[in-house]
Amino acid sequence: MSAHEMTPEQLAIACSEAMHTTDYAAQGLEISIDETRPGYARLSMTVRKDMLNGHGMCHGGFIFALSDTAFAHSCNSYNKVTVASGCSIEYVAPGFLGDRLTAVAQERQRKGRTGVYDITVYNQNNDELAFFRGKSYQIKGSVIPEDETTA
Repeated sequence: MSAHEMTPEQLAIACSEAMHTTDYAAQGLEISIDETRPGYARLSMTVRKDMLNGHGMCHGGFIFALSDTAFAHSCNSYNKVTVASGCSIEYVAPGFLGDRLTAVAQERQRKGRTGVYDITVYNQNNDELAFFRGKSYQIKGSVIPEDETTA
């Protein structure tokens, strides 16, 4: 099935899978894609020993990376290459060794070439750890070719 024949949900999943295939940073962090749909993504990772800072907590950079990856999957779900034009994060609680962190990205607005996305990071107890806001900008290109046939 070609990209233009897919439902919006199928297209979002196909875009997410295609991006993850060459996202070596996300693969290295063992980030998993839990769910993707238009304007939405839920990704997760487990805090490993090599992700801890000097206080024994998950380094904020890894929480940021998880958030940014969920942001990318949500804003690229329409098969239009979209990049970050800016983002910020607020940390409200720490993550610890063995915690399963989940980033939930939701589109707030998408008009023209720009969008705004909010991402909340939770631990396995559903405690909120961080709030990330990303601003997106659509550039030229498709995540998957419009005429690519998929199984």
